Amino acid sequence: MCRSITPLRGLEPPATADEVRAAAYQYVRKVAATDGRSAPTAAAVDAAVAEIAAATDRLLAALPPRGRPPAVVPPNRRR
Repeated sequence: MCRSITPLRGLEPPATADEVRAAAYQYVRKVAATDGRSAPTAAAVDAAVAEIAAATDRLLAALPPRGRPPAVVPPNRRR
């Protein structure tokens, strides 16, 4: 769906809260077709990002380890 969402499973060190939140924000922006910066949408976008980030944390914790790291490096880790 959204090519700009970076895989977070299997990162060493594990994905940070900022990386999980950034992925959640990208997902919400794509699905809602908004950037969430306007006053009418900010609260809804922030709430959705928080819920998706929490679900992502639970998902990553429940999955077994990957055999190799993801091919794409998250933007926050790029030099």
